[in-house]
Amino acid sequence: MEATEKKLKLIVFELQKEEYAIPVQQVRSIEKLLPITRVPNVPPHIKGVINLRGVITPIVDLRTRFNLEEKVKTDASRIIITVVDEQEIGFIVDAANDVVDITEDQIEPAPEVVGSVENKYVQGVVKIDKRLFVCLDLNEILQLDQSKD
Repeated sequence: MEATEKKLKLIVFELQKEEYAIPVQQVRSIEKLLPITRVPNVPPHIKGVINLRGVITPIVDLRTRFNLEEKVKTDASRIIITVVDEQEIGFIVDAANDVVDITEDQIEPAPEVVGSVENKYVQGVVKIDKRLFVCLDLNEILQLDQSKD
């Protein structure tokens, strides 16, 4: 019996008019912007921490992480609370757009140049109709913190 294609759900969000996606199983919740407490001596992309329902959660600004231009936060801005290696981490994004269903074979390898995000953060790209999503590797985005210094 042939194995059926593995189905995936992706959360789609926006940064600088580009659409990105992460697996829904890594997402705990999507929150409106909350007051962020600054933390000294952290890299610039770590904006600080929030107290979300009793859990102290570090907040990463993906625009800063990807060396994109800073943008004033709007009502559409969101914090996507994710779980990476059993730790909750929030990512500030311009907007959380929707959830899409795909099959694993729809993820294509990332081309050499993918917009403005470094290739090491990218797991692949997904094309649905006229939309193109860049699938991000959250582990990789967070790993690079240690090697930067």
